Amino acid sequence: MDPKDVEFYGMLGFECNPDGSITRQRELRSGVEPTSAVDPSLVLAKDISINQSKSTWARIMLPRKAVDSQPLSKLPLIVYFHGGGFVVCKVDRPGFQDFYRHIATETSAVVISVGYRRAPEHRLPAAYDDCMEALYWIKNSDDEWLTKYVDFSRCFLMGTSAGGNIAYRVGLSASSISTELKPLEIGGLILHHPYFGGKEKTVSELRSVDDKLFPLRLNELMWEAALPVGADRDHVYCNAMVEIRSNPGMFDQVKALGLKIMVSACGGDPLVDRQAEVLNALRDAGVEVVGRIIEGGYHGLEFADPLKAKELCIAIKEFVAS
Repeated sequence: MDPKDVEFYGMLGFECNPDGSITRQRELRSGVEPTSAVDPSLVLAKDISINQSKSTWARIMLPRKAVDSQPLSKLPLIVYFHGGGFVVCKVDRPGFQDFYRHIATETSAVVISVGYRRAPEHRLPAAYDDCMEALYWIKNSDDEWLTKYVDFSRCFLMGTSAGGNIAYRVGLSASSISTELKPLEIGGLILHHPYFGGKEKTVSELRSVDDKLFPLRLNELMWEAALPVGADRDHVYCNAMVEIRSNPGMFDQVKALGLKIMVSACGGDPLVDRQAEVLNALRDAGVEVVGRIIEGGYHGLEFADPLKAKELCIAIKEFVAS
């Protein structure tokens, strides 16, 4: 194994074994987390189990003003899928909590962040399956926070990075079984810095060879760990354009349901070319799409910059209300 690959795996918390396998040794370190920009008391939180046999779970974030308001007004639901290249990070990662609070308070929505199984222990499509199962759990749940405060007819799937990839694929799958999910009705998908890839490198990916935050080889190794054994980066789980080009009618049900899609990206992200390509393909296919590509920045910018997080949430609130 290339010594640099050993180093990159180490960055992810994996140890490389002599037989070529890798072992998860630790959770990815959070590093220096930004000071909380949202008063934690503004949001109530609790954890619930989804499937004990798979150890999948979710954290529910409820704006306190929803509890205190009279008369009671039900809120939209944002089902959120976290990032981490399908291989690292969990729902309760400290750096994620303020982001959840931003979404809940700024958009006046209930947020459910889903904890799914990770690769390489559980390769794709495990994460997709777990997140789809979470939708069924939500629709069947008798949890008081959901039954009392959520408007199930206004549900949005959102994800960052790998979570944006999940929101895209689970959203497409959900559109094909929309009647099964009632009373849960998905009104849109919010793809925040979605994690797409492909064998042929894009210009923005080539610029990231020596990127300090998200170098190209780290990106490739994460896909190698996440994709089904033997699959390459032109598998549809990675390269969305392969399926879009081969199936012109794949968005017919999305359009019939009036489901809208928001793609939020930034110019400094090594994945921006992929994101822009998918955004344009959705637009060309006649999907109702909102594109938001800001200048500069980097992958996952809003987790470290409270001001940018607030700006993103304002855009999400407008998208949800439109």
